[in-house]
Amino acid sequence: MRAVVQRVSQASVSVEGRVVGAIDEPGLMVLVGVTHDDDPAKARKLAAKLWGLRILQDEKSCSDVNAPLLVVSQFTLYGDARKGRRPTWTAAAPGPVAEPLVDALVHELRALGAKVETGEFGAEMKVSLVNDGPITLIVEI
Repeated sequence: MRAVVQRVSQASVSVEGRVVGAIDEPGLMVLVGVTHDDDPAKARKLAAKLWGLRILQDEKSCSDVNAPLLVVSQFTLYGDARKGRRPTWTAAAPGPVAEPLVDALVHELRALGAKVETGEFGAEMKVSLVNDGPITLIVEI
C-alpha cells in the first residue's frame, strides 16, 4: 500500500457537488493506493504508521492529539509514466481488490481510536485542502 500524506488545517472531498467527507481542524489528508500484492496485514501496518506519524505541530501525531484523518482512495498513486507520454495503471489493484483494503485501512484506523472521514471509492471526487506547512510524505508499506 502506498499513501501520500499531507498535514492540513482543513480538507474536504465532494462528489457531484455534495461533500462526502471533511475535516475542519488540523489533521492529515491521506491519499491511498493499493497494488496487487497488498493484503489486510499491510492495511493494519499502514493504519498504525499513519496514526503514529509525528508530523503535526510540535512533532505530535494524530494519536497524541486525537487529530482527524481524511482518507481518499487514489489508484493513480500506482501510475507509471517512465515510458512515453501516457501513464500505465497496471500496478494499481482493480476495484474489487482495492476497495476492501481501503475499507480495512479505515476500519483499522477507527479501531485505533481515530476520527476518520472518507471519500467515495471509485467516484469522480473533488478534493480541497489547506496545507498546514510544507509537509507532504509518501509512505509505503
